Amino acid sequence: MVARGRLSERAAEFFAVDDQWVRPGGIGPQDLVVGAATFAFGVVSVELLRSVGTFEGVRGTWWVHWLVIATASALLVVRRRWPLTVLALAGAHMFLTGVLIPTLMGQVPLQMAYFFAIFSGVAWARSRRQMLAVVGVVMAFMALWLAWQFSLGRSLETLADELGLVDDRPGLLGPATAAVLLTALINVLYFGGAVLGGQVAWRSARQTTRLAAQAATIARQTAALQERAVLEERLRIARELHDVVAHHVSVIGVQAAAGRRMLGRDEQSVATALAQVEESSRDAVDEMRRLVGTLRAPAGDAPSAGAPRAPEPSWSEIGALAEPSLGDRLRVGYDLVESPPGAAGTLPAALGTSLYRIVQEAVTNVRRHSTATRAQIVLRVDRVATPPYAEVEVTDDGRPRNGTSGSGLGLLGVRERAAARRAVVDIGPRSVGGFRVRVRFPLADGSPAAAPAPAPAEAGAE
Repeated sequence: MVARGRLSERAAEFFAVDDQWVRPGGIGPQDLVVGAATFAFGVVSVELLRSVGTFEGVRGTWWVHWLVIATASALLVVRRRWPLTVLALAGAHMFLTGVLIPTLMGQVPLQMAYFFAIFSGVAWARSRRQMLAVVGVVMAFMALWLAWQFSLGRSLETLADELGLVDDRPGLLGPATAAVLLTALINVLYFGGAVLGGQVAWRSARQTTRLAAQAATIARQTAALQERAVLEERLRIARELHDVVAHHVSVIGVQAAAGRRMLGRDEQSVATALAQVEESSRDAVDEMRRLVGTLRAPAGDAPSAGAPRAPEPSWSEIGALAEPSLGDRLRVGYDLVESPPGAAGTLPAALGTSLYRIVQEAVTNVRRHSTATRAQIVLRVDRVATPPYAEVEVTDDGRPRNGTSGSGLGLLGVRERAAARRAVVDIGPRSVGGFRVRVRFPLADGSPAAAPAPAPAEAGAE
C-alpha cells in the first residue's frame, strides 16, 4: 500500500495535476499547414497502395477513404484549440475506422494523425485533471478493445490445437499468442509514447514560460535598480553641490562684510578680505565644475583634460573648517579623539568624505543661522569599542537667528548621508543651550589597518 501511494504521488507530480498554469493555444496558420500536409500525404499513400492492390476487397470506395483521411486531418487543425475534444474524437475515429475499415486504419498516415492527436491533447490540455480523466477513459477503452481481440485470437489458437490443425511451432509460442503479445507491446509503446511525450512537451512549455517570466522580472528589476542608482547619484551630487555652495557663499559673505566695514580705514584688511573672497569663489567654482562634469560625462568616460582632478575632501581636512577668517565672529575648536592612536587613518575614503561634508554643513549652518560665537568640532574614531564606530559632533552656544531660517536641505542631506551607511543621527537643540549635530557611523570589525595619516593641527578658539 505504501509503494502504491508513493507511485500515485509521483504520477500526480509528473502530470502536475494541481498545477494551475494554462498553456495558451489556438488555431494558427501552422495548424492549417499541418492538416493540409497530413491530408495530402494520406491521399497519396492510399492511392499508391490502391494501385498495388492493397485495398482489393476492402470496404468502401475511394471517396470514403478520402473522407476518413480528411476527418482525421481536420482533427489536427483544431488540436491546440480543443485539445481534449480532439483526443476523445481521435480515439473514437480510430475505433470506428478499425472496426469498419481496419486496413485503412493501419496505414501510416492515419497512425501518425492519431498519435499526434493524442500527443497534442496531453500537451495542450488546459486542465491536467481533466486531461488525465479523458486519457484514462480513452486508454481503458482501447485496452478493452485490444483485450477482446486478444481473447478472440487465443480462442482460435485453442480451437486449432484441439482439431489438430497446427502441428508445427517454429518459435517458443504459438503464432496467435506471439501476435497478441507483439500487438500489445506495439500498442503500449504507441499510446504510452503519445501520452508521455505530450506531458514532457507540456512541462517543457511551462518551464520556458516561467524562464521567460523570470527573465522579464529580472529585466524590470535591473531597470529599477539602474533608475535607483541614477536617482541616488543625483541626490549625492545635489548634496555635494548644496554643501559646496552653502559653505563657500557663507565664507564669502563673512569676508565681504568684514571688507566693507574696513573700507577706508584699513586697506590691508580690506585686501586680505578680498583675497579670501577670491579664494573661496575659486574653490566654489572648481568644485561645482567637477560636479557638473560628473553629470555631463557619459558613463564610463574619463574626465576631460580640462576638468579639475582634485580628490574628494577627507576627514583630515576637517581642521581647515575650524580655521578663523577675517571678520568671522564665530570661533571654532577642533578635537580628534582616536582609540587606538592612528585609528582615524584607517577610515575608508568615502566615509572620510561623508564626515567632512557633515561638519561642513553643520559649521555653515551655525555661521548663517545662529547667534553663536563659539562652536566645537569633535571627531571620534574608536576601533576598540564594541561595535567600533566613527563619530562626528558639532555643537555651538547660540540660538536661532531671526529671519535666517534655511530650506532644510542641508540637514536633510546629513540624514541621507547617515542613512546610506546606517548611521545614528542626533540633531537638535541641547538642554544646556545651543545646537548639536552628531552622527555616529558603524565600522566593520576587523577592518585592515591602513597607515595612519598625520593628525591635523587643532584649531582652537581664539
